[in-house]
Amino acid sequence: MIRIMIAEDQGMMRDALALLLGLEDDLEIVAQVGRGDEIVAAALAARPDVALLDIELPGRSGLDVTGELRAALPGCVVLILTTFARPGYLRRAMEAGAAGFLVKDGPVDELATAIRRAAGGERIVDPALAAAALNAGPSPLTGRERDVLAAALDGATIADLAARLHLSESTVRNHLSSAIGKTHTRNRIEAAQLARHNGWL
Repeated sequence: MIRIMIAEDQGMMRDALALLLGLEDDLEIVAQVGRGDEIVAAALAARPDVALLDIELPGRSGLDVTGELRAALPGCVVLILTTFARPGYLRRAMEAGAAGFLVKDGPVDELATAIRRAAGGERIVDPALAAAALNAGPSPLTGRERDVLAAALDGATIADLAARLHLSESTVRNHLSSAIGKTHTRNRIEAAQLARHNGWL
């Protein structure tokens, strides 16, 4: 049996995945969580062979938790499931140690096959997304520029950003200016939106 953990914040989707995958003779659902900050503890308790992680989760994103989960439970294979087919997300997932990246709109039998292949040591990536990721190239942003842009998505002032990130206002301005230049946008809101669209945040 392949033991599976599902991390998905939408209860109906999580239940449907668990039910449909549980119908497979060789797949067993051993844990389900609805928040990103619950993933590692649940995985350590249930010891799954494969973790299906959504990207957009409350608490922490599936992408943010992937590396920590791989370090805490090296035998657990991580597959990222997402509605958002963004090339930057694929690159970040692979860099964090995910074994696969799949878009949610595929049939369940394909997901079951992907789980078996990943558990067998293969890398599984949606072909169209892989091609898009190669064409898009890596993110031009540094880690700090990404943090500042992510914090700027809600339209916060420079002073608010500085306080939130524990940086000086001049440092925040410098990072924002650099990010705007690298994304070839006109202002921080456009830069943040473009970076989010490309999966860099």
